[in-house]
Amino acid sequence: MEKTITVEEKIRRAEEIYNRRNGNKYIYPETKTKKQKGPSLAKRMTKQIIICILIYGIFYAVSNKEYLTSPKFLSQIEQKAEQNEITKKAYNWTKQQIQSCINQINEKNRTNQKDKANQGETTEEQPKEDQQTSNDENIGGAVEETAENEQTQEQKDVEKIKNTTTFIKPIEGTISSTFGWRTPTTSTVPKYHTGVDIAAKTGTIIKSATEGKVVLASSEGDYGKHYKIQTDDLIIIYAHCSKLYLKEGENVSQGQEIAEVGSTGNSTRATFAF
Repeated sequence: MEKTITVEEKIRRAEEIYNRRNGNKYIYPETKTKKQKGPSLAKRMTKQIIICILIYGIFYAVSNKEYLTSPKFLSQIEQKAEQNEITKKAYNWTKQQIQSCINQINEKNRTNQKDKANQGETTEEQPKEDQQTSNDENIGGAVEETAENEQTQEQKDVEKIKNTTTFIKPIEGTISSTFGWRTPTTSTVPKYHTGVDIAAKTGTIIKSATEGKVVLASSEGDYGKHYKIQTDDLIIIYAHCSKLYLKEGENVSQGQEIAEVGSTGNSTRATFAF
């Protein structure tokens, strides 16, 4: 069967023959244009998955903002970033950008507060005698009330514990690491310490610092073999033990022997974490 040729195809061939005979380098334009293809199914699915992950990440960050801004979490992120040079540079750059944004926001807030204060000084005029009388009347309790308001919730909780709970030393030994920031030589040890480490020989008897109830007796996690003993609203963790004497649910009296010093869990030597 002879193939049917369109009129445009016939014209194109005739022009090609004519130009070839006369030595012309004319190229007949294509009559058909390629149809533009849209993104493939795989690309569309990948884009949707990335969007879903970003949305989930935002919801997770909002619901867990207290944990994500805690010193413990930031310390863990910093440790992970230092394991690789590329991640370390990326972490430092991100940290600088976030700090820069925070500084700009704080500077803007200070400027707004200053402007409000200046506006208040110009709009509120009070006679000197009345102002002096008012200041004299406020001498005394106002300062104490301000200091009380400036106290953080953590400070209030600490004061409450001091006033309601008595402690004894769980063991006699050298304090090898205090609460707060530190510079450990081992990469697995976090830089922010949430307890107090007391160095002693393995097997040294540990006594309960307070009375209470054993709400957890476990050998899992970074604490190794450890207790959680609760008294009122306070929970004390006894970590890195080599041997536990009690079980969950048992009541404990102050000074009772409860465990032995060890180096279980994420520990570099025989210590007792309190």
